[in-house]
Amino acid sequence: MSTPDLRRLWVRLAQAAGLVAFGLLALFDFAASTADDDSIVALLLLLVPMGLAVATVPLWLPVHRLGSRRLPVAALALATASLAVTAGVVVVSGGGGMMLARTWGLAESAGLIGVVFVVSRWGAPRLAPWAAVAAGLAVAAMPLRVGTENLLVIFGLLQVLAAAGAAGVGLYLRVVAAGRERAIALVRAEQRAEFARDLHDFIAHHVTGIVVQAQGARFVAEQDPRRVIVALEQIERAGAETMASMRRMVGILRNPHAPPDAPLAPLAGVTELEPLLTGFNGAANAPARLHVDGDLNGLPVEVSTSAYRVVMEGLTNTRQHAPDARSVDVAVRRTPDWLLVRVADDGASPRTAPARGHGFGLIGLTERVRALGGTITAGPGVAGGWVLDAAFPLHTAVDR
Repeated sequence: MSTPDLRRLWVRLAQAAGLVAFGLLALFDFAASTADDDSIVALLLLLVPMGLAVATVPLWLPVHRLGSRRLPVAALALATASLAVTAGVVVVSGGGGMMLARTWGLAESAGLIGVVFVVSRWGAPRLAPWAAVAAGLAVAAMPLRVGTENLLVIFGLLQVLAAAGAAGVGLYLRVVAAGRERAIALVRAEQRAEFARDLHDFIAHHVTGIVVQAQGARFVAEQDPRRVIVALEQIERAGAETMASMRRMVGILRNPHAPPDAPLAPLAGVTELEPLLTGFNGAANAPARLHVDGDLNGLPVEVSTSAYRVVMEGLTNTRQHAPDARSVDVAVRRTPDWLLVRVADDGASPRTAPARGHGFGLIGLTERVRALGGTITAGPGVAGGWVLDAAFPLHTAVDR
């Protein structure tokens, strides 16, 4: 089961547990409220707190969008209604309590505490604090529906502490998520910068070749005109490939601020995997074997360099997170329409996708692969170990 599926499963289990707990508290409220008085009036008075309790469910149960404005507005309205009911009970009863004989509405209290958590976690920043404070006040005042004895005041304080704890947990999760989003955005920006450097390197490499071919053609023009034609054909191919790759990469880039000082060096692609594996074998306990199926020459430069980075990421993660691996298999296969890359190790160390480390290396790689129209997956292999798979569409890369 993949990480998104596990996350959805945990969310479903948490929602089911919340509904069960809420239902049990509602049953307790009903039983406690009708224990001494089962008249129609008592049942009608019970409908008010039960209705407010049920109204909290659509707020704390679903998964909301971050920065939601409707959520804190609805929470404010619900907290105001709860405070109004509490104030009405206190005024009518003169502080003695009249609506509930043994409970002030535990289901409503739990629901409002859940609302505090959800608002703190997902609400719009400008409205969420006000909504959380209002819901906390409603929770604190709720025991006054039964009476004003010291014990009830203590229960009110305990509910305030529970609401504060819920708000703290919600804020903590919000800060952690925001930090991770910033880190992911930084990784994606770095990945786009790598595209810019690749573009710089590739153009410099091929333009240098064009200049050399043109200089050579000029020197041999008089002695061997046929070689001039061959040189001109090579110049034409190199120029066309350069322009095509430049259009492709510029289309991929979304960050206009490309680094101006990228090094002038040829790009590493899938044809340079042998030296990469040789360096890996010299520093790792597990030998890496390369399996190539098909001709790897003539691939689009961005596909070749991205495939090289997939292998580099797979080998790096094997070295860091699978010290017990005995072998690593790197397979590169070219079909008429796809370039398929796989890095598989047989390590027994427990790992979860995509969090090898913090998973940012894989996140950046995913950004690069998807920008080319490809797919990438990482997870446990069927026979154990860890498998990193990437697929690059060749025609899409050429026609982009």
